[in-house]
Amino acid sequence: MVLEIADLNVRPGTEDEFAAAVREGVRYIADTPGFGGARLTRSIETPTRFVLLVEWDSVEAHTVGFRQSENFTRWRELIGPHLAGEPRVEHADDVLTQPALGH
Repeated sequence: MVLEIADLNVRPGTEDEFAAAVREGVRYIADTPGFGGARLTRSIETPTRFVLLVEWDSVEAHTVGFRQSENFTRWRELIGPHLAGEPRVEHADDVLTQPALGH
């Protein structure tokens, strides 16, 4: 499993609309072969900064399967108007996974 980390800055005042666009558009990501799950987080200190975490079977599932598809075009049409610049996207592999400890 590969984790896509997309660091997204949105235009001030559009944070709620951006989150709604992601909720609507995540179906386009999820419809892509190799998709394993997604999570959107929002910075507390910088409310215009969001991080989208997407699990993929491989880097190619994201960079070829999704990014070169019509689903990507639809996705960007939804979120694009809210972005304040291009997202910074990287891929990562797990090095350590620690489950929560019982209390």
